[in-house]
Amino acid sequence: MDIIKKLSFEDFSHDNGFTYWWATDLCNMLNYANLKSFEKVIERGRRAIEGAGIDPYINIVLENRNVDGKSIRDFKLSRFACYIIIMNASSSKSEVASAQTYFAQKARELELIHQGKDQIDRIVIRDELSEGQKSLNSVAKGAELFNYAYFQQAGFRGLYNMFNTKLADIRGVKKEKLYDTMGRTELAANLFRITQTEERIKNQNIQGQTNLEDAHFEVGREVRNIVIKNVGIEPENLPQEKRLQEVKKEIKKTQKKFLKEDTNKKK
Repeated sequence: MDIIKKLSFEDFSHDNGFTYWWATDLCNMLNYANLKSFEKVIERGRRAIEGAGIDPYINIVLENRNVDGKSIRDFKLSRFACYIIIMNASSSKSEVASAQTYFAQKARELELIHQGKDQIDRIVIRDELSEGQKSLNSVAKGAELFNYAYFQQAGFRGLYNMFNTKLADIRGVKKEKLYDTMGRTELAANLFRITQTEERIKNQNIQGQTNLEDAHFEVGREVRNIVIKNVGIEPENLPQEKRLQEVKKEIKKTQKKFLKEDTNKKK
């Protein structure tokens, strides 16, 4: 079904001083089975919005909705939230693909720099990396780790065949900013390295500095081989993208443009 011609996105908007769409309506438009399954997409959208430095709770508002005399759980979504959520939805669904095309066209009409799914994914994965690193450090600390720097370098050496300082020099960035220019594939590889190292430590009850470093190196090397096999490029040679700070600034501009469009429609 063509979401634009048969189920016009604009026709489902509501206004009470704030233009919004009900999540249950968007869920149906995008052909998700129910709100429960769709909430995973909403949550990922929330994380992307928050990761861009925007308050998600003025864009995604949990609220009960009265339908046929029954109170149901629902969310009020701003136009911007709908855009981010749709970009995080499964593009294998024809309804989602149509909606993504609609917003791509809308972005061009508003002279926006369109941020696609990969750019939004980068923000979410970068946030997950920070959380994953904290969790891994906590688990490693409980397994008698005392030198975090050596432990982290072991994982980098496994994945990149070099220390993070050398990789930073090659890419012309500070080592603290290495993740900020990585593409979606490379960020996901690092997230996999971190989460799987944590699982190995816990499942194999690995203890002690040397054993922990070895485990991190081994997982990093396994992920390296997966990347080379599937992508055909060594991780250190993966193409770099615009800095995440630039992406976040452009997403903030998108939010302001969408808000301005809704305000102008009321005049």
